[in-house]
Amino acid sequence: MLNSKMPSLRFALKSLLLGGACLLALSQPSAAIDTSAREAYLIDYTTKTVLLNKNAETSMPPASMSKIMTAYMVFERLKDGRLSLDDKLPVSENAWRKGGSKMFVEVGTEISIFDLLRGIIVQSGNDACIVVAEGLGGSEENFAQEMTLKAREIGLENSSFANATGWPDPGQRMTAKDLGTLADRIITDFPEYYGVYSEKSFTWSGIKQDNRNPLLYKNIGADGLKTGHTEEAGYGLTSSAAQGDRRIILVLNGMKSAKERSEESARLVSWAFREFDNFELFKAGETVESADVWLGTDKTINLVPEQDLVMTLPRNAKNKMVATVSYMGPIQTPIEQGERLGTLKIEAPDIDTVEIPLVAANSVEREGGFGRIVSALNYLILGKS
Repeated sequence: MLNSKMPSLRFALKSLLLGGACLLALSQPSAAIDTSAREAYLIDYTTKTVLLNKNAETSMPPASMSKIMTAYMVFERLKDGRLSLDDKLPVSENAWRKGGSKMFVEVGTEISIFDLLRGIIVQSGNDACIVVAEGLGGSEENFAQEMTLKAREIGLENSSFANATGWPDPGQRMTAKDLGTLADRIITDFPEYYGVYSEKSFTWSGIKQDNRNPLLYKNIGADGLKTGHTEEAGYGLTSSAAQGDRRIILVLNGMKSAKERSEESARLVSWAFREFDNFELFKAGETVESADVWLGTDKTINLVPEQDLVMTLPRNAKNKMVATVSYMGPIQTPIEQGERLGTLKIEAPDIDTVEIPLVAANSVEREGGFGRIVSALNYLILGKS
């Protein structure tokens, strides 16, 4: 028999603050917004809910935003102990001669990993990227091959690298979605180093340069990551901002000017925080519904989610949410703890329906022979299992 029930507190929408791993990602944003960017990708960091997707899986030149991958390669070596922040790498003539944005390294000197990271992240130094690539990969070409392999390993499905700088090259391609995934991995995997992205200036060779990320100078919680610009790519920005318990990641590319990049990024960040919020629905192991058990040592079994359930929703949708629980009951014994027994279906205006498995909170053994006879008689006479 199929049972379909609505939890007694009308899904409780417990309007609690986000606390713990969030697991419900909506594939379709519930309040669409347009953007002048050619490519755009905006997600909630905790739930991975996509709030904006415009050509996010289209291959594009990432320009200097690909330096986020260069930094990832350094961070990984720092974390696993192959490097320390105090280690130094030599500056080649090749690195010194590189054009574009520069840290202004000097041939024949050695520079610490920490200073090179700030040269890459804050100053967007192409020369600093080449110092790192040559020092860690033997050559920039080898290092770029390592970047591509690592990109595949961490889930960047449509990224390839021909260099460490983002210099225009047909082989240097990413997608807005991949840049969003990369930003997520930087924040998650290397919190101890992420703070470099929020430094507003860095001085090297007596030359002070300001961080090119325009959002760092606006009061919207921005703390990273990286701008990019070439003639083919247009103006781009991979950014992240945190307000309270929420963090969002935004990738934009293909804009016509630095001014448009600044204004559009700020507008979309503010929109994401203003229009959406995260709502904790149930914690892992919390009872969503109790189901009758057939011929068991217990007469009921609690149906629970395996993980914390948190959803990113438009603020005006929380009171319109409806949840139903369905399962085949009474549930036959024996029952194993963790066995999937039912489904929680969540519906709200303008979002895709979400279905979450519910599992047994504990094991229930089958009754002995005499107990089964008594239970069967009770069911036949009284309709109770």
